[in-house]
Order: sequence, then C-alpha cells, then structure tokens
Amino acid sequence: MSEPYRAGYVAVVGRPNVGKSTLVNALVGVDISIVSSKPQTTRHRVLGIATNNAGQLALVDTPGLHQGQGSAMSRYLNRAARGSVADVNAALLVVAAGRWHDEDTLAYDALAEADVPCVLAINKIDLLKDKAALLPFIAAHVQSRNFAAVHPISALRSKGLDALRSTLLQLMPPSAPLFAEDEITDRSERFLAAELVREQLMRRVGDEVPYALTVQVERFEVDGAMLRIAVIVWVERENHKPIIIGKGGERMKAVASVARGNMEKLFGRKVFLEVWCKVREGWADDDAALRRFGYSE
Repeated sequence: MSEPYRAGYVAVVGRPNVGKSTLVNALVGVDISIVSSKPQTTRHRVLGIATNNAGQLALVDTPGLHQGQGSAMSRYLNRAARGSVADVNAALLVVAAGRWHDEDTLAYDALAEADVPCVLAINKIDLLKDKAALLPFIAAHVQSRNFAAVHPISALRSKGLDALRSTLLQLMPPSAPLFAEDEITDRSERFLAAELVREQLMRRVGDEVPYALTVQVERFEVDGAMLRIAVIVWVERENHKPIIIGKGGERMKAVASVARGNMEKLFGRKVFLEVWCKVREGWADDDAALRRFGYSE
C-alpha cells in the first residue's frame, strides 16, 4: 500500500541570520525569500510552497526572533515571527551549527508554547571546522528539549535536505495539495519586486543604513510582454540618500540592474525598472508609516 499524499504548513523559526530564508529557498527550489548577510533581512512572513510526488510543504519564512522591543519595526518583527506559529502543522527551528545563543532559546520557548511538533535543523554544518564538535553540541542542546527530529544540514550546499523534507512531510496530515503544483509562493509579483530591490540594497550598503530603509512599489503595470515597475527607496535621514545613490549614481544603477535581472528571471518576462530615493524621517518607529509601507500582520 502506497503512502498517502500529505500537505500542511510549517513555520520556519529562528534568531536572525541563521539561514532560514536560504533554507526555504532551497526546499522550494526557487529564490522567493531575499537573502543577505545582515540580520533582519526578512521583515515579512513569506510563504514558500515546496511540492513533490509525496506531498506539499507550505513553508512560512519568518523574521528572526530577537530580544528586546526597541522601535516599532522591532516590535512588528517579533509579532510577525510569533504569529507565524498559529495554525501550522509543525515548526522548524533553525540554529547555526556550534552556536546556541539566548535568542535560540527564545525561539524554542515560543515554539514550545505553541504546542506543535518541532524539528531542529542545525544549519551551516559546512562552516563547522571541527566536525567532531557537532555531537557534543547536539547533546548539550537537544537532551533537555522536546524535538520530533534533529537534522544537521547545509541549506547553502543543499546537504541533508532530502531527509529533512521527508521528516517534515511525515508530520503533515494526509491531504490533497493546498496549492496548485506550479505555485511557489502566496506573495504577489508587486511584493516580490520590492523585496528584490531591498535585497540588493541590504547587500551593498553599510551596517547602519539597511535597517533605516524600506522599498515601496509606486507603479506596477503590465505593458504587453513587459512589466513597467517604479519603486521608491525610503530612508530615515537626508544623509542616507547619498549612501543609497552612490557616487555619480553608481550604487543605485547597480542595485537597479541586478534587481531587474532577478525580476526577469523570477517573473519570466522583460522588466523596465525605475528607482528613486526619498526621505521620511523616523518611519521605522512610526506605526502609521509602517502600515503605509506594508508592514501589517
């Protein structure tokens, strides 16, 4: 007797910068969540849909849980991360191999309160110089906690993902597919366009500015076989504008060029992209501004 088809929702949770979005992208097989080396790159819940012959995983990529409330943005990120655990069939806690922080404990405690099966993914094992240290790390942090399974993986190198996918599917209920076979996310192209611009900015500017910028799509039009997209990069201070734009506009041109190429790859059509930079002081600590820029649960 063959195994029944299974489908359900998995919340992907963890502290900032442990590779949650990279893992979701690897499981889906398409880059639907933006990635950079900076914490708090992910600001919204993004659903990635991974479908194969055995079943379908609806993976809820979340902002990283972090300590402290700070600005309105920080409070929003923590609420979005905690809210992702509601109405899921299982949770996937992602940690970095060899490094368990207080914020990892914070994430685990949030999942324990939700009372759903929790799988531990120990990511970035390819960066662990002493592989013998992995077993003591697992012993130190697993024995006192309730995990349905533990999987050492490398999301970047696609190591250990088949076994992880199989475990997650076994935790899903027998069900018909929740989404069409060719669907990869529930997010609109408009949303993804803004995120692809923000991804390039996060990768190219210094440590201070990324957390004080956001991207808003002002125009998104279908013109025959082409998409015409205009976006505004909002920053909090006037002195951030020249950092975003770069000398002679070179940084903005590079951001727009790479983002446009990524849009064309993802959307499967030509894109004409325009990007401007404007200032709105204090937007990241203004609840009304956050809602205007699309930060709502």
